[in-house]
Amino acid sequence: MPQTRAWLTTAVLLCVAALWLGSAMAAPRDLGTGWEYRWGDSPVSADGVPTWVKPGDDDAWNAIDFPANPPGRRGQTLAWFRLSLPEGDWQDPALYITSINLIADVYLDGERLYQHGTFDDDGNGRFAGWPWHMIRLPEGFGGRQLTLRVYSDYTAIGLWGEIMLIERADLFPKLLRDALGALIVGPLCLLLALFAVGFALFQDDRRRFMPISLFALASGIMIIAESPVDQLLIDRPLLWDNLAAAGYFTLPIALGRLLEHWFADTRSRRIRRIWQFHLVYLVGALGASGLGWINLSITFPVFDVLLVLSISLLLAIIAPHLGRFDARQRAILAAFALFGALLLVDMAVAHGLLPWQRVPTSAGALAFALVIGGISLIDYAHTQRELRRLNHQLEQEVEERTHQLQQLVERLEIDSTTDPLTGLHNRRHFDECLRQESRRARSRQTPLAMAMLDIDHFKRINDGHGHAAGDRVLAGIAMALREHFRDDDEICRIGGEEFVVLLPGTGADTARERAASLMASLADRVYWHDGRMLGPVTLSCGIAAYPAHTADPMTLPDLADRALYGAKETGRNRIITAS
Repeated sequence: MPQTRAWLTTAVLLCVAALWLGSAMAAPRDLGTGWEYRWGDSPVSADGVPTWVKPGDDDAWNAIDFPANPPGRRGQTLAWFRLSLPEGDWQDPALYITSINLIADVYLDGERLYQHGTFDDDGNGRFAGWPWHMIRLPEGFGGRQLTLRVYSDYTAIGLWGEIMLIERADLFPKLLRDALGALIVGPLCLLLALFAVGFALFQDDRRRFMPISLFALASGIMIIAESPVDQLLIDRPLLWDNLAAAGYFTLPIALGRLLEHWFADTRSRRIRRIWQFHLVYLVGALGASGLGWINLSITFPVFDVLLVLSISLLLAIIAPHLGRFDARQRAILAAFALFGALLLVDMAVAHGLLPWQRVPTSAGALAFALVIGGISLIDYAHTQRELRRLNHQLEQEVEERTHQLQQLVERLEIDSTTDPLTGLHNRRHFDECLRQESRRARSRQTPLAMAMLDIDHFKRINDGHGHAAGDRVLAGIAMALREHFRDDDEICRIGGEEFVVLLPGTGADTARERAASLMASLADRVYWHDGRMLGPVTLSCGIAAYPAHTADPMTLPDLADRALYGAKETGRNRIITAS
């Protein structure tokens, strides 16, 4: 009992302390006003510090309502902003910024406090993503000068969204509150996409369900990728921005495909050209960004213009025919219209055409999901004889069919990469594995060896004993290969009687020793077929290794094949190592 009372007393004291600390924390403070700006780049003092970050009066600084898009840009890509930080009783203060266009250095009285992106010697830099920023502030920051150096070749330059002084303990609950809608609607859209795919598989009207699935998938990915919680899970802003771009750029493709199906008898060609153009843009923009030819950021304003034009064209095409739509089509169009209107408002906010505000784009996606979900459930109920109790059985049947679909996909994946006779992986798997292991060997600077093996005089076995006997030998050789190589080694059958073994982390000498052990064991093995003895069977082997024989691991198959040819030419039943 005394011990129990001691625990209760401790718990009460901890709760009281937590409440006291919570009440002692300062309330978040908006820092969106009181800034100054100037264009250009600062000279650097002898100690390597930009002179503009040091406190002092300078007539070149101008007041600005919000630290973004100062007047008189005229193609300039560097802007400076500064603010005198307020005093306050803070426990663990941080500066929170919703986003920065595009990269920035943050200084406090001449000392660099934070960096987003990397500046080169000319003051330029590449897009590093649009994450939110939490900049921890040191003690005694009140009254000191905060200075930001910002680079942008984007349509906007500077900060975007909210700028506030906040306790770090208060920031994370705020981010969760801001992301609540996305955390609900995003997965719901992905679930809807899964349902629509299931309907498309089991319904005759697949051309209607697949665009719905694509639209739900794209909107779900976009909403989830733009959620501030993502950064807490995986701190890779460009990854999330690419996912958001992929979802965003796919929306008009899905809408166009749905409208093309509805107007198959009249306007389908015009609508098809619109969504195909967006498909080309999607592939081109993400491809060029991924290859480093352009910054991902510049693809958004270009797409925004194209989206406005495309929506206008689609409206002009379908407006004269709205009367032919049934109630379900009108409901879908209404959901599209709401989502599109919210996207246009969000677009206007992003480009500074409207004051900053949180645009509930997830509400449009939710409306779309609810409309499509309701219509899909009705259609499904009308076409499935066994779903008389839809409310109780829908979830179970969808789960069962989803499981069957997953099993089918897994089986197809296995069949597509497995040799049915030997159970080894086939050439398709080998080619993919070679690419992966080559990249890994190069990046980690580890060796990679390859042994290419061929059964000697295999044609004699087939000709003398039949192909069934040859199959028996192939299966036996496959079993021997599994016994003599590691689980980490990739063993594949890439031809009729030709095998290859890829040995990660292994040099040429070790690979040769393992091949020699294999060939020695084969000398004592015989195989039987229909009461007749086959064997012993011998192998010829060619060995090649990276980096011992080549600077490019992708050339190992050619080198090993030449070595194998040399083994064949010099008498078979031997191992030749590439030179």
